[in-house]
Amino acid sequence: MTEKNFGESLLSRINSPDDLKKIKAEEIERLSQEIRSFLIERITENGGHLASNLGVVELTLAIHRVFSSPYDHIIFDVGHQSYVHKLITGRREQFDSLRQSGGISGFPKRSESPHDAFGTGHSSTSLSASLGFAEADRLSGSDAYTVCVMGDGAYTGGMIHEALNNSHKKLRLIIILNENEMSISKNIGRFAKTLSHLRSTKGYFRTKNATASFLRHIPLIGKPIFSLLLRIKVAIKAALYGSNYFENLGLHYFGPADGNNEAEVEKLLSAAKKTGQSCVVHLKTKKGKGYAPAEATPDRFHGMAPAVKAMPMERNFSEEMGGALVELANKDQRICAITAAMTSGTGLSAFRSTHPNRFFDVGIAEEHAVTFAAGLAANGYRPVVAIYSTFLQRAYDNIIHDVALQNLPVVFCVDRAGLNASDGATHHGIFDVAFLSEIPNLTIYTPITYASLRKILRHALRQKSPCVIRYPNGHESKEVLSAFYNGIDAKRIGVHADYQPSTTAPQAVVITHGRIVTEALKAKHLLKGKGIELGILLLEQLKPYSTVAKEVAAYLPESPCKILYLEEEIRAGGMGMMLSDALSSVDVMQNKTQAFLALDDDFAVQTKNESIWKSAGVDCDAILDCILD
Repeated sequence: MTEKNFGESLLSRINSPDDLKKIKAEEIERLSQEIRSFLIERITENGGHLASNLGVVELTLAIHRVFSSPYDHIIFDVGHQSYVHKLITGRREQFDSLRQSGGISGFPKRSESPHDAFGTGHSSTSLSASLGFAEADRLSGSDAYTVCVMGDGAYTGGMIHEALNNSHKKLRLIIILNENEMSISKNIGRFAKTLSHLRSTKGYFRTKNATASFLRHIPLIGKPIFSLLLRIKVAIKAALYGSNYFENLGLHYFGPADGNNEAEVEKLLSAAKKTGQSCVVHLKTKKGKGYAPAEATPDRFHGMAPAVKAMPMERNFSEEMGGALVELANKDQRICAITAAMTSGTGLSAFRSTHPNRFFDVGIAEEHAVTFAAGLAANGYRPVVAIYSTFLQRAYDNIIHDVALQNLPVVFCVDRAGLNASDGATHHGIFDVAFLSEIPNLTIYTPITYASLRKILRHALRQKSPCVIRYPNGHESKEVLSAFYNGIDAKRIGVHADYQPSTTAPQAVVITHGRIVTEALKAKHLLKGKGIELGILLLEQLKPYSTVAKEVAAYLPESPCKILYLEEEIRAGGMGMMLSDALSSVDVMQNKTQAFLALDDDFAVQTKNESIWKSAGVDCDAILDCILD
């Protein structure tokens, strides 16, 4: 279903939440079907998060029919499930630009729309932010509601429980717990459904509050009777279906209910709203609903690449790491693999199947993953923590205090290192080099081919101190293989050059690591046409920088030349600054000028019709400007 074919479709009439409220109740099912058709067509073609958004269609519609965005604040945990929200808040016509350069974000973004109350991208932050909104409204006397939408996956993150610990009843806060995979509550079956129905009826809270008020006002005996009845009620509930965690925290609880039944969700949200207090609304939804392939395997349809990029299916760095780890674990019973709810994304699916007893998915709990690995290492095992660079940031203290300070042999496989165009600034891996470079006892490796990834993984698992192996999203480059890996020194871990220092004295040298080396190769070709010889040094190891500096110095010509440190990470504390400092006392540097090309105090937000490297100012053109300056 394309935009031009919508005609008088219901979706084409909705450009704001106010328009949605005008839709008749009996038309909601048809609207839900139209939205699912729209999402399936656009996402399977252009890429994005499909299964999670198909599961929250009715839930999102109910939220916007009951509450009034942007006056009421709607905050999505992670935010990858906010596509329906974007569609009905005026961004339908921009939807083809989703996750494209200069297009709308795949996550809520405050600068994009007033309906995006809080920017998200990482999990388990929603309730803390929602509490901030709700407390601010309480302090200012506002009657606005804050609606927090979190999944059961986010619920595994410690921040959610820290926020629950600070929640209290006297806020206009609606916490929607969207359970779409695992069960976290005993409240299932016919009794729970009956209780849910009772609590959602119009007269329930009116009767409850009136009865409580009546009993409390009976002289002398009223309050004791009320307290006794309350204790009896709690005891009966606990006996029939178990204690409710949320109500024990003092929050109203509604559910569980069918989150894919818009009328039922709308009824529960309306009842929760009428309390004027903090409530938990527990819903169960179906990931991938309405699209059979996504319902059957929602993990495969979590994040989809654009159709034109999805073929042919090639192995990527994540899968190569996972495959290599399985082979090594076959020979070494001490090797364990740890992931924080990213089994498939980090390439560990095969390890989970082959070595289930040594595979640990700890949920969205990166801090726990790192300290758990430290415990395994301290007791004789060789843990490998596979984690995205952007999520490793959450475990900074654990890396320092629990791993490095004790010099424990934990291997960190840092996936998605460098800039990541589709997911944007929340998922760039641009800080890890800087914050890891400052930590003692840590070695940092940067393989850029599958062979180098495998050899470094083998090497790291033999070390007696912590190691970090960082690699990009995607596939290896044939151009890089040809330029730097000709078989002469392919087994050595260190510096690889595209020239022979004994026979070539380049006029300028680029020192770099990671996939951005392809931009340096483009610049080399263009400079050659201008009669300028550019040499490129590709680093497979960064830290210890003193060791790397000695090897780099051996490649630098004795003659004067310009050195450009190139990286797709932040400059402050990054490879360029650290390596330049380590090279400062080397004699060969006395007649060299130096320049740094990296992200300078910038989150690298991609602009329209530009590559992510261009938007970040570290592309081929920027290299040419630095060399020719």
